[in-house]
Amino acid sequence: MAKIKPFYGVRPAADKILDVASPPYDVLNSAEARVQVKDRPNSFLHVVKPEVDLPEDINLYSDEVYKKGRKNLYRMLNEGVLIQDDKPCFYLYRLIMGNVDQIGLVAGASIEDYENGIIKKHEHTRAVKEADRIKHVDTLNANTGPVFLTYRARKDINEIVEEIIKENPLYNIETEDGIKHIFWKIDQQNDIEKILNIFSEIDFLYVADGHHRSASGTKVGQMRREANPNHTGEEEYNFFLSVIFPDDQLYIMDYNRVVKDLNGNSIEDFLEKIAEKFDVKISSTTEGYSPNKLHNFGMYFDGKWYDLTAKEATFNEDDPVRSLDVAILQDNLLNPILGIGDPRKDKRIDFVGGIRGLQELSRRVDEGEAVAFSMFPTSIEQLMAIADADEVMPPKSTWFEPKLRSGMITHLLD
Repeated sequence: MAKIKPFYGVRPAADKILDVASPPYDVLNSAEARVQVKDRPNSFLHVVKPEVDLPEDINLYSDEVYKKGRKNLYRMLNEGVLIQDDKPCFYLYRLIMGNVDQIGLVAGASIEDYENGIIKKHEHTRAVKEADRIKHVDTLNANTGPVFLTYRARKDINEIVEEIIKENPLYNIETEDGIKHIFWKIDQQNDIEKILNIFSEIDFLYVADGHHRSASGTKVGQMRREANPNHTGEEEYNFFLSVIFPDDQLYIMDYNRVVKDLNGNSIEDFLEKIAEKFDVKISSTTEGYSPNKLHNFGMYFDGKWYDLTAKEATFNEDDPVRSLDVAILQDNLLNPILGIGDPRKDKRIDFVGGIRGLQELSRRVDEGEAVAFSMFPTSIEQLMAIADADEVMPPKSTWFEPKLRSGMITHLLD
């Protein structure tokens, strides 16, 4: 059963929330982050991307970078930009983006649950990225970015949430991208006990987004467990920061592909090879073709949008992984025709989140790349089925929106 924990949250002072809240560390590169922090000394990017305060040629994985992040975090605490609650709390984090409205419980998630498979994963992690996050968490002594978890929705949790959000929130802001972020503190012991009791009945939690953060939080906890002869299992390092959403509120967007060249194929050969595995039609739209069902794909190529549908027998519908659209495209087109054997490592392919729109795909091809593919979004049901089967999704299968803001809440490890 899932074990979660309230914690002494570190969060912005009420009048500093707009100064502090920042995009997650992994949606901006260093150059973009440097632009965002200009004239914003309290942006949380100074904590999660501390290279912005160091020379541009700095090695991003040098000790100096992580130490700068720690210095920035504790400077903000000492100056009262960030405050720490005086008792363990849960929190609610609501995000509204157009018609998408989701409310997650902010809590400490158990590293033991992660180790034992109660927190289920659906992606491999990359060693370099995991090592970076381990060093960041360990040096700062904090989880500064939450893991995005989900569970199968329950009426009893929804009822508690509906009561709490009737109260005035700690924060209610709208960021420059038009997304609303609303935040409540849960500090009444009877509410905390109700939540703990209900979650103790939940069999599994699922990592929706944040595999590297959950893995690194777990490994830092393991390191500290081994180094502590008086370890009890209740220390803060046994839990990592998470926001836990019901599955029926989540919004997954398309995660699209752009390939730099045709792998030596002529235009005619390329289209002829695709037609062996896909039904191919030229789309009547010039604005971009958005797939409208599973196993249907858009393709922008040679100035035109195409409608591709995978033919029968090109995939095994009973296989939860190989029947994913990202796998069908990989197995029947990207690998055999375009020579993209390992999309994690091949520099000829790039991935574009659906939040950037189909125009981004056509723009990139018009400006010199060879071909782009628009995808039908992976569903949360597919994600959970794969995690339940202890399988792993192909890379870049899901793009969740809206994104949680960094700096809204931080979890210290002691």
